[in-house]
Amino acid sequence: MFYNHFVYITTNEHRTTLYIGVTNNIQRRLSQHYFDSQNSKKSFAGKYNCIYLVYYEGFENPKDAIGREKEIKKWRRDKKNTLISAFNHRWESLNNQIV
Repeated sequence: MFYNHFVYITTNEHRTTLYIGVTNNIQRRLSQHYFDSQNSKKSFAGKYNCIYLVYYEGFENPKDAIGREKEIKKWRRDKKNTLISAFNHRWESLNNQIV
């Protein structure tokens, strides 16, 4: 199935901070987070170096993606950790797996 929109979670090197976002282009968005982390650090992801993709979900409808993003953002950290671990047990960076 082809998805046009994604909810994604990035983290920093030590896996201490999570950033949850929604996008229609994960590669471009990860590049933006990386650029900001190396330069201006204006965004949350840039300021906290959340450049490692550890989770994503695909959606056909942007409203569904936005709704899911809002849902996950309301969760406590332990529930977010469980979601990530079920998808990516070792919390490995998935940046190079996205095409």
